[in-house]
Amino acid sequence: MTRSKIKVGALIVVVGGGLYVAITVWRHGFSAREKPSRLEAFLARHARRIATPAGARDLKNPYRPTDERMTEAREHWVEHCAICHGLDGRGNTAIGRNLYPKAPDMTDTEIQRLTDGELFYIISNGVRFTGMPAWGGEDSPESIWNLVAFIRRLPHPHLSPEELKLMQELAGVSTGVARPSPRKPHAHAPGAAQHQD
Repeated sequence: MTRSKIKVGALIVVVGGGLYVAITVWRHGFSAREKPSRLEAFLARHARRIATPAGARDLKNPYRPTDERMTEAREHWVEHCAICHGLDGRGNTAIGRNLYPKAPDMTDTEIQRLTDGELFYIISNGVRFTGMPAWGGEDSPESIWNLVAFIRRLPHPHLSPEELKLMQELAGVSTGVARPSPRKPHAHAPGAAQHQD
């Protein structure tokens, strides 16, 4: 195939994709509440792969998953990841369900098929145009590798009922209801009353 044919084919794909997006937005708006089209779902599923450099896929976890590392990762998951991905990793939270695209089910075969290096890269660098932030500037590489090992435990039956109970206690969840946490009052605009949220 000649270069000119490749360029024409690429141009057709880009223009066609642009037209599709324009027509979709014109007909349905640009709401995150809409169910993604098949094309959008396809692109969202593959955005992680597209965003991950080939070399990152080959990275291996340099840390052995010890009890101490899994405890740290479990606590980290509860504090930073569960708000979108849920304690059990299935993404069934108010934020996870309402992201566009939705937070992925970390127990799903498609996610579990990602290499350790891909998971490390995604957690470290995030994925553009999704709700996945980049944590590499906040968390140490060791902490992120521990999370990768913990993500491998999420699919049933690896995550034990005892671990899930510990996570629920860490999150302040009792029988499915979150305990309110005390918050400090904050000031509003001048003249506005302070109140407890």
